[in-house]
Amino acid sequence: MQGAEFKARQADCFSFSSYDYEPASGVATLSYRVDGQNLQEKITFPWAPWPVDASRQAAFFKALEILHLIAGISYYKAGLARHVDLGECEIDPLLADFLNEFYLQGLGEFAYVNQLDLSAVINFQANIPAESAPNDETSGGKLKMALDLPERALVAMGGGKDSLVCLQMLRNAGIEVQPACVGGSALIGETVKSAGLPLIRVQRQLAQGLTAMNAEGAWNGHVPVTAINSAILLCAGLLYGYRHIVFANESSANEATLQDEQGREVNHQYSKSIGFEKAFRDLIRQRVSPDIEYFSLLRPYSEIAITRKFVEMSRFHPVFSSCNRNFHLDGPRIEGRWCQDCPKCRFAALALAVFMTPEQLVAIQGKDLLDDEEQVNGFKALCGLENHKPFECVGSIAESRAAMKYLSRSPGWQRKRVVRLLAEYKEIRHGGELVLQPDFESEHCIPEVIAAELNAI
Repeated sequence: MQGAEFKARQADCFSFSSYDYEPASGVATLSYRVDGQNLQEKITFPWAPWPVDASRQAAFFKALEILHLIAGISYYKAGLARHVDLGECEIDPLLADFLNEFYLQGLGEFAYVNQLDLSAVINFQANIPAESAPNDETSGGKLKMALDLPERALVAMGGGKDSLVCLQMLRNAGIEVQPACVGGSALIGETVKSAGLPLIRVQRQLAQGLTAMNAEGAWNGHVPVTAINSAILLCAGLLYGYRHIVFANESSANEATLQDEQGREVNHQYSKSIGFEKAFRDLIRQRVSPDIEYFSLLRPYSEIAITRKFVEMSRFHPVFSSCNRNFHLDGPRIEGRWCQDCPKCRFAALALAVFMTPEQLVAIQGKDLLDDEEQVNGFKALCGLENHKPFECVGSIAESRAAMKYLSRSPGWQRKRVVRLLAEYKEIRHGGELVLQPDFESEHCIPEVIAAELNAI
């Protein structure tokens, strides 16, 4: 009902009202409506040049439509409306399938925490047939548009070790790179500055009405931010002129956080998984252009293998942080780089300890978490010894167990309180060994031209 006021958790209709871009200001406006509540999100692309050729302009607006649909998940979840109005968006069967899977899996953690079953709620329907896909220039609904984008990489930066390793690997391979991020984190700026590179900082301003809706008791919880950032950087790549949109998602992101009572996998890192990566790549090729390469450079690597590379990059040790309490759209939630009491801090300590002395690790984190008995339960969770893995972007249970097993045999670490206590568990004693080499036989989407450059170094 268009004129109805928003009722917390009982919305009737969610609308994708409109999307627009103003080249002069570099501001994209994404408009939504939840019953009677209008919502506008703003995305600002600083100093973005407007492409002169019509093909890139058209591709940008197709990417912006995808961003509009993906970013809408932040607002859809507030009311879980019974009806969805697609507005001016043209949805073919491929896009409808993508959206149904993305909303269902991307809100999997949200649904689990709030004890909701969304399988019968989320239902995007195609409003155009496949053969009428709006990007059809020839036949069959497939975009044939050649964009002639420069062979260079826009690299998503997060302030942690993974994105720094990704950036350095590309540079070592002689590939032109441009770091980019979404949001105002000063820490990301410091890490990129230490790499001696400029930073493209895209600003995302959430709709102000969302805060009011949350105050009224709207549904709240985790949304797949990496997917939203992926769509934002897809748009950025078209504006600034980058063929490769590169993320630093590793193999452990494919592992589910848990299985619910119905046996369905719930993955906090769904939008970092190979499943999302492949689906988003297919969508880009079909709806935007086959000339764009979206992929994760670190997919063949374990977290421990990435950490080994990072340990060799000592100039970044004083400035990086893996603690998520540093990274929020409204600014950091802590002073300093490490809160010293969260799953991300614990996993960083566990992985770094494999390659460092206790003194070196304390110099980075400010505290020896592996010698603190109050952290025991947190490390148990990482190793799958109690309940399930934390709802955080951490390594797989197998590699956490392998790292703890390794530390239990390391003279410098084996007497630390956490290591000593966890070494008593058979799951640790009989755990696997560290995986230090990439597995390029596993599923990944790294383009051959990039893989060849990496193999040459």
